[in-house]
Amino acid sequence: MRIVIAYSGGLDTSAILALLVSEGHEVITVTVDVGQEDDLKGAEERAYHLGASKHIHIDAVEEFAKDYISWAIKANALYEEQYPLGTALARPLIALKVAEIALKYGADAVAHGCTGKGNDQVRFDAMLKYYLGESIGIIAPVRELGLTREKSLQILKEAGLSLETPHKKYSIDENLWSRSIEGGELDDLGVEPPEEVYAWTVSPEKAPDEPLYLEIGFDMGIPYMVNGVEMPLHGLVKYLNELVGAHGYGRIDHVENRVVGLKSREIYEAPAALALIYAHKDLEKTVYTPKEYRFKQLVDREWTDLVYQGLWMEPLKTHLESYIDSSNKYVSGTVTLKVYKGSIQIASRKPEYTSYSTELIDYNKGWYPSAEEATGFIKIYTMHSLYTAWSRKQTKKTPLEEKVHAS
Repeated sequence: MRIVIAYSGGLDTSAILALLVSEGHEVITVTVDVGQEDDLKGAEERAYHLGASKHIHIDAVEEFAKDYISWAIKANALYEEQYPLGTALARPLIALKVAEIALKYGADAVAHGCTGKGNDQVRFDAMLKYYLGESIGIIAPVRELGLTREKSLQILKEAGLSLETPHKKYSIDENLWSRSIEGGELDDLGVEPPEEVYAWTVSPEKAPDEPLYLEIGFDMGIPYMVNGVEMPLHGLVKYLNELVGAHGYGRIDHVENRVVGLKSREIYEAPAALALIYAHKDLEKTVYTPKEYRFKQLVDREWTDLVYQGLWMEPLKTHLESYIDSSNKYVSGTVTLKVYKGSIQIASRKPEYTSYSTELIDYNKGWYPSAEEATGFIKIYTMHSLYTAWSRKQTKKTPLEEKVHAS
């Protein structure tokens, strides 16, 4: 068979490659660059060493930012209020690129290195099936054969390759939007993550003593400028990862509810993602009406859950994006962030569209309703709640009333 592998060059996908080649299959490896800092040249060399008939490297960093990260910013995507979806966002794009190669080269099957415990198996299987239909099969050797690290190392040893990496203590995945670390001693919820797990952020204690001020410019919900300098989104994210991370901000320690029903402890680094979403949400508050803002929160959460769950193709997601896009039409202006030793706060904001008025809100000289207007508003506004509460008091005492009566 001709098989296309979503190939990272790491232990699991390298073992899969060696195993499939040993079984007589023709294997094409595909590495999709979504901003990871892995040795992609080394991955290519490893692929050919293990018998790949062809290795294809695809630079998708700009596309990842433009078509995936942009939506996460506009949707304030933080799964369970913490995780900015780095890995979950990248999987549909990787699956798309692998599917395109599989169709181009007439593959009989595609393969990935996901385990049976993780979320990625759902994301890859679902998206590959969506792009390929029933004509091309999906192979998941790690899941199907129960490959452990020891078994994978043995397969590579038999193939004449020793693959010991500095990441052997943890499972690490990274791309432009975030870096995730799990496994090893981190599985113990009582253990504080050691400094060795972090690569994008310095310890807040060792961050510079002077605060960092960042003026982020937004146009229709998309950041395009930092401190007066315009940048493409992928460049802006990379720049902020380095700058904000150097000031100790961007670490997440999160007990996460996986799609497969397990809870996992995940450590994330996402300096740019957290900073940009924080700024974007603040700008939205100044732009939207209260009803728009509260409804947008519901839409954001549903969109985020669908992406996390691997349902990038779900029709509801497309409908939600219509609202997300429409509401972001007026989210333009600047937000200035203050980053200091692992903390972040809003220093100032200048929205282009807002109902906020200094003249109205000023207590000394601003507009005031008359006493009659104010009391009339309060009476009408609270009438439904008061009369409902009073009617229910006639039939049943409240806990406070029962306590007073008993005393």
